[in-house]
Amino acid sequence: MEIELLHGIRHGPDTNHMKYHMVMPRRQVLVQLDDELVLQLDQIALLRGTNRSELLRQGALAIISTESNRLADDALRASYRFTPQDPAIVDAARRLAAETMPTW
Repeated sequence: MEIELLHGIRHGPDTNHMKYHMVMPRRQVLVQLDDELVLQLDQIALLRGTNRSELLRQGALAIISTESNRLADDALRASYRFTPQDPAIVDAARRLAAETMPTW
């Protein structure tokens, strides 16, 4: 499921992740961080062979992806509330699970 989150940016399994690495205009954003957080970010960036800005971009993309997944999960749960599963299918799955469950 692909979700449009902000400004027409699509996120989901069909999203071409390589598009992000193409030359795109960027906006500089001022972010205030405490010294300890900057130090930790710089250490992680050094270990990953990247820089602080790229690390923060990756973090922003992770937040957007997480939000996209949360919205998809919410939509899935809402669809089951609107159209609940057939009780016969739930019973059949329960029986099948009981029959195939390994003995520990």
